[in-house]
Amino acid sequence: MREFASLYAELDETTATSRKLQALKNYFVAAEPENAAWAVYFLAGGKPRQAVPTKLLRQFSIEYAGIDDWLFDECYHAVGDLAETIALILPPPKRRSDVGLAQWLQERIAPLRGASPDDIRAAMFSYWDELDARERFLLVKLIGGGFRVGVSRLLVTRALGEVAGVDSKLIAQRLMGWTDGRARPSAERLVQLMAPQSDAEHRLEGGQPYPFFLAHALQAPPESLGPVGHWQAEWKYDGIRAQLIRRDGQTWLWSRGEDLITERFPEIASIRLPEGTVLDGEILIWTGDAPSPFAALQQRIGRKSLSPKMLKELPAVLVVYDVLEVNGIDVRATWQAERRKLLEDIVEHADTPALKLSPLVKADSWEALAALRETSRSRSVEGLMLKAAESRYGVGRTKDSGTWWKWKIDPYAVDAVLIYAQAGSGRRASLYTDYTFAVWDDDPDAADGARRLVPFAKAYSGLTDAEIAKVDAAVRRTTVEKFGPVRSVTPTMVFEIGFEGIALSPRHKAGIAVRFPRILRIRNDKKIEEADTLATLRGML
Repeated sequence: MREFASLYAELDETTATSRKLQALKNYFVAAEPENAAWAVYFLAGGKPRQAVPTKLLRQFSIEYAGIDDWLFDECYHAVGDLAETIALILPPPKRRSDVGLAQWLQERIAPLRGASPDDIRAAMFSYWDELDARERFLLVKLIGGGFRVGVSRLLVTRALGEVAGVDSKLIAQRLMGWTDGRARPSAERLVQLMAPQSDAEHRLEGGQPYPFFLAHALQAPPESLGPVGHWQAEWKYDGIRAQLIRRDGQTWLWSRGEDLITERFPEIASIRLPEGTVLDGEILIWTGDAPSPFAALQQRIGRKSLSPKMLKELPAVLVVYDVLEVNGIDVRATWQAERRKLLEDIVEHADTPALKLSPLVKADSWEALAALRETSRSRSVEGLMLKAAESRYGVGRTKDSGTWWKWKIDPYAVDAVLIYAQAGSGRRASLYTDYTFAVWDDDPDAADGARRLVPFAKAYSGLTDAEIAKVDAAVRRTTVEKFGPVRSVTPTMVFEIGFEGIALSPRHKAGIAVRFPRILRIRNDKKIEEADTLATLRGML
């Protein structure tokens, strides 16, 4: 536990890739295999299940520290993070413990799930007695289910590869499925993860997926890529990236987030593919001749039981754009154009409406292709994907196997007013970095005829450190009220907010919901009266 807490702190305290990499390597060299296995699970994106309700963690930490509720709340409002607040207010530990991460998770934390409040209280008091501030912080993150770590999966695979002396691409392939949660991390699995490559390792077994090949955002003019004929263009869909696998007489459907979602999409799971086939594509809700907005897909995400009505009204399809395995043979090293021919043959023989082939977008010049790209919104797509005809299917976001580019259309954008702010977490816990934005609702039926600001989006990304400091100062200067960690402010600042999609939503006060909102820039040139209106947003629907 102590070693992983130190690693967690070191990763959180630096933004330097070289330092993060060295910290990871140092940990994996020194850690016991059973502890390192669990560390890999969390570092690769695995999430702990909440073992103790937040309410009880707060209550018992107040009792242990011997402070009043109001003082805890003031500390929490200043810090902005529950785990960090608890770690800071508790008195020094009475003893030290050398219990490892695996034992903590399996023998100490897991039994708390479903335990009585009295048993949880006794356990937490005992655990806090033997942990320092760093370890207490990590413990609360793991128990509360709020564990997040500032390191990329790519860097974790690189560190494991360098420690094991194995190609990081092979480590990435072996890691697929590690965070599913149904297979417990163990010393044996870690040994297999870091073992030298075997000659038989060219074929995956069971339902194990391949690492996904990821695209880069195209920033330069497309003409810089060379002749348009050297590229395969397809529409970029807004759904769930997934791999459909058929092996050993069974079918598996994996999301890019490594969730096994076979049972959630029975119409896709029932697609009959030849043995030894793996397809890569996008899960979408498809009604009529076009994909539905992502909001329709959201209605099915996370549903464990699907009614016949939902299956009929929100039919899911898999739009496939690549094939990774044919007849049990890994074909990722073949060229894109060759894999396309194999894919077309598979879809033709499957002959089912649940499996659609991603159409190629043909154009004889970049100018003509750009004109087609401008029709993206009318087709319910986000733009174009550009794939080199001679590219292989790589691992992650890499360019050594050829390149995929995502050539997206410009986002929707509106000018909105900042009305609420909340402190961030980690290194930004003392700064107001999470914002709520509003537009004007010019309701002609309002009794007083007054304009009102209606909140429509929250965003926290897009500003530089200098801009955050400027906004933080403005929030403190114009605060009107406090609602726990949230401050309402006098409207004084206008921001340009970008987002990828928009849909009706009765759950939101504005009646609409936007997808992937982020801050594009501060509009110092605009007065708040000049911000956009709810009518503008509705016009984008």
